[in-house]
Parts: sequence; C-alpha cells; structure tokens
Amino acid sequence: MTRSRAIPQEEDLEKKLGHRFRQRDLLRRALTHSSYANEVLGGGTDNEPLEFLGDALLGCLISVRLFQAFPEKDEGDLSRFKASLVSAETLASKARGLALGPHILLGKTAEKVGASSKGSLLSDVFEALVAAIYLDGGFEAARAFLERQFEADFSALTGAGLPRERDAKTSLQELLQSRGRPTPRYQILKESGPAHRRNFLVGLVLEGKAVASGRGRTRKAAEQAAARKVLQVLRTGS
Repeated sequence: MTRSRAIPQEEDLEKKLGHRFRQRDLLRRALTHSSYANEVLGGGTDNEPLEFLGDALLGCLISVRLFQAFPEKDEGDLSRFKASLVSAETLASKARGLALGPHILLGKTAEKVGASSKGSLLSDVFEALVAAIYLDGGFEAARAFLERQFEADFSALTGAGLPRERDAKTSLQELLQSRGRPTPRYQILKESGPAHRRNFLVGLVLEGKAVASGRGRTRKAAEQAAARKVLQVLRTGS
C-alpha cells in the first residue's frame, strides 16, 4: 500500500501496542479511514475489512478467556461479561489509552471536524488493529495483545466478579411500575455504518418525553444502554 504521508511516530505506536510489525502495510491500513482512502489513495484500501475481522477475533478471544476464567458461570453471565468488554465504549477507551487518535489517517473534512476523537471511529480502529496484529503475527500475537489490553479488566472480574445484573429494560419497567409510572417506549433515532457493522441510536420515551438515548451494535443493545441511563438517574437521583 502506498500513501502520501507518514504515520506520526510509527515506531512509538508499535511500542505502545507491544507488537513490532513485519508487514508495516497492515498497521497503516488498520489506521486508514475510508475518508483518507477515498481522498488520497483512490479508494479500496481503508480499514473496514480489518474491522470486520477484528470484531470476530475479539469475540472469539474474549469468549475463550471468559470461558477459562469462569467455568462455573452460565451463558447469561458470560454473555453479559463479554458484552461489557467488547462494547464500543470499552474499545474506544482502550484506543484512547493507546493514544491512537493522532495516528489515524483521515480525509481533510473528517480531520477538520475532529473525527479522530469520536468513540465509534476509535473503537473501529481498535478492532482493525486486532486484525492487523493477527494477520502479521498470528493468533498468539493477537491473543497476547488483547491479554495486555484487558489485563486490568480480567483481574477485576476474577478478583471479585461482577454483581449479577438483571436485564436493564426489565428492571426499569418494574421500577417504574412500582412507582405508578407508565411503561417506557423505545424508538430508533438513527442507523449508521456498513451492513456488517451497524450502529443504532435508540431513544427512550417516558410519559411522552424523550429522556435518554443509547448506542449499540444491535437495536437491543442500544435499548439496554438507554435503559441503564434512566435506571441510574432514578436510583441515584442524579
């Protein structure tokens, strides 16, 4: 792959990732947003296919790690743990921890609006990097990278475990009913992203008023995110 400008401090990024690329083009492609590919490279070389692969690898590797760490947990608990670890919010946080923003190659318009700081873009780049590391160094390299990135998360889980959490939508509905309030409604506000990487923005409407919104990669996940926000407000008063 060719490009018209260098990635800032490429070797420093490799040190932060803990992986030295034999195929630097994989690293560069993982950091190449479609806007840059279209404007500078003539299209066809962005990181979206790597996002697709990285998403699958994340799901697989995190699932294996959870299965090994919690053999006594049922499918519901394991699914909930996994959803938390691979959520867009968590992955964006990992990307920020690695300071990936300045390394992302963006088109002029995307760069002008500060797209590199957006959570959805950062989470996508993190996934693309997982795929790039896998393609460059194999399954073990990708596993080791994720083990480093999620070490604190797994330590917290294995040290104390997560409190069992009921379905947020059900909990919210029961809480509202106990207070004599009506059942909330959920409505899709926006769908975005390619077919294999849909993102949903869902609004929660209570007593005719939009009170919260949530994002997720499925409609159900977005509804749960919105319900959790309202639950927190009702339970804490903040």
